[in-house]
Amino acid sequence: MRRKKRSRTDVIYDICIFMILTLLFLIVAYPLYFIVVSSISDPAAVVSGQVVFHPIGLTLKGYREVFKNSQVISGFVNSLLYTFCGTLLNLAVTLPTAYALSRDKFSGKKFVTIFYMITMFVSGGMIPTYLVVKNLHLLDTMWSLILPGALSVYNMIVARTFFKMNISEELYDAAAIDGCGQTRFYFWIALPLSGAIIAIMVLYYGVGHWNSYFSALLYMKSDIKFPLQLILRSILVQNQSQLAQTVTTAAQQAALEEKRQLTELMKYSLIIVSSIPVLIMYPLVQKHFVKGIMIGSVKG
Repeated sequence: MRRKKRSRTDVIYDICIFMILTLLFLIVAYPLYFIVVSSISDPAAVVSGQVVFHPIGLTLKGYREVFKNSQVISGFVNSLLYTFCGTLLNLAVTLPTAYALSRDKFSGKKFVTIFYMITMFVSGGMIPTYLVVKNLHLLDTMWSLILPGALSVYNMIVARTFFKMNISEELYDAAAIDGCGQTRFYFWIALPLSGAIIAIMVLYYGVGHWNSYFSALLYMKSDIKFPLQLILRSILVQNQSQLAQTVTTAAQQAALEEKRQLTELMKYSLIIVSSIPVLIMYPLVQKHFVKGIMIGSVKG
């Protein structure tokens, strides 16, 4: 088949779109690239602004200083535990709720849906939530970071829309003829057909748990139970407080300047360390990500 010749206007249009997308890609990618090259560059070069496109004075000093702190390892393990357990609980609560509300034969679904949606606009606030967690004796426990956010109404609506669009009543009626009840239908038919939405929920909830630090700042008291994000914050705050000390001699001034440079280098290293699990997670669910966004755009 002879290929249709493209017009000059189409070629110019494609070139313009390519240039715009390339520019947008560079705008987004360069800060990430800069963080990587800065984390492995000489601290003096980073502070003086010499690092632009490539590392200068290749060194892993920033990473050594980060992992020299034993709390970083414990925080990393804690964050993995909180993320894993929290995401499992989120799925165990969100998916059954979304499935039930997606069924046309559930007579009370409108009332329950409105009840859930009210919480998206009206919440108790930080102090009442803290008092609830305190009265339930959950302070300084893993559950204080998991139970208050067990269900995201937005994610529930996204999952409900998926079930409604992909798991038809006709499919359930066909299974019911063979004696399949709602519970068995959910576990043996609905869930196996819902791999895309499960992957999206894992991504949304997992990233949320991994990046969360404010809840731990409110509810956690023991350093050994701190998640990684709170440990990294503590390291930066501690370094900043040390830089605020008054110096009198030239030796102290030189030591303080070296400490300042190292603190600046550690910022980039901390960003890379805290981003590794998320960077690993995204490629695993990327093929489902766009589909999940499109599902969330329709809340029927």
